[in-house]
Amino acid sequence: MTMNTQVKPVSRESLAEAARLIRAGELVGMPTETVYGLGANALDEAAVRKIFEAKGRPQDNPLIVHVSCAEEIPPLVKGIPEKAKELMDAFWPGPMTLILPKADCIPDAVSAGLDTVGIRLPQSEAARALIAASGVPIAAPSANRSGKPSPTTAQHVLTDMDGRIPLILDGGPCRVGVESSVIDATGEEPVILRPGGITPEMVRAVLGGVRVDEHVMSPLREGDVARSPGMKYKHYAPGAKTIVFTGEPERVVRAICAQYDEAALRGERVAIRGFDEHDFGGRERISLGSAGCAGDAAARLFAALRELDARGDTLALCEAVELEGIGLAVMNRMGRAAAFDIRRVDGR
Repeated sequence: MTMNTQVKPVSRESLAEAARLIRAGELVGMPTETVYGLGANALDEAAVRKIFEAKGRPQDNPLIVHVSCAEEIPPLVKGIPEKAKELMDAFWPGPMTLILPKADCIPDAVSAGLDTVGIRLPQSEAARALIAASGVPIAAPSANRSGKPSPTTAQHVLTDMDGRIPLILDGGPCRVGVESSVIDATGEEPVILRPGGITPEMVRAVLGGVRVDEHVMSPLREGDVARSPGMKYKHYAPGAKTIVFTGEPERVVRAICAQYDEAALRGERVAIRGFDEHDFGGRERISLGSAGCAGDAAARLFAALRELDARGDTLALCEAVELEGIGLAVMNRMGRAAAFDIRRVDGR
């Protein structure tokens, strides 16, 4: 069944309307500082199941529960380890999700049957205002059709969710541009399951150490359980086949140009996702910003992936970024968009 989807700027009135919809068991497209979320009452299993239906999301992919303040967390979990408290103090509100032991009030649909739950206190004032006005925690994955690039504007949400949800709150473009860092805080050593705006370097500065899960830059093996959103499936993928090239910049540019010309001769519609400083000889390019600023690439990444679809490209050739800072998050998303077709071209 389709419905009329409205897009309204964030205001006192639209937040109140969105909160009424959340309490009534409906879905709302909501802005955060990372990407737009598809929100439902996290304590209402029927409402949560609507998220999976609207997105076409696999049922074994867990959701993240968003709160408006730290005081709302204790009823949702069975305990908060000391290292988790240190991370909360350092990075909340902000683009970080913590995996904690879940309380019985969290429906299995939220946790995908796991005994843990991801909790996040977003930095976005609009997101926190909506949660507070709703009076319930909000489960919210990214507001896109499953497997497609995440939305960083309200228009992106409308493209994917028109007719599927009643309301989208327009809070403008997202500042960070990639989803939150997901950190498993249930064990002796915290583990980054999904990189994001809170980088491994930032976590180490607080805790002295953190492990990055081996599957940040590789797919899960068959039978492995996804402990975090964004781990198991091919994610963020445009319609175009995507290839990522890594290595010395001049060699990468040459390799991309050669691949571009070969594909164009075959009649393919090809685009390059590359950095502003690099000369691709007039070939079609979608900017990822400055090569010296991975934050530019993060903020532009999903919009660039969506532009590929809008243009009807069949092949996307992408420059890699360094695996440090937020660059790890960018490469995690690029890798998954490309089904980890990452080609090194400098002879190593």
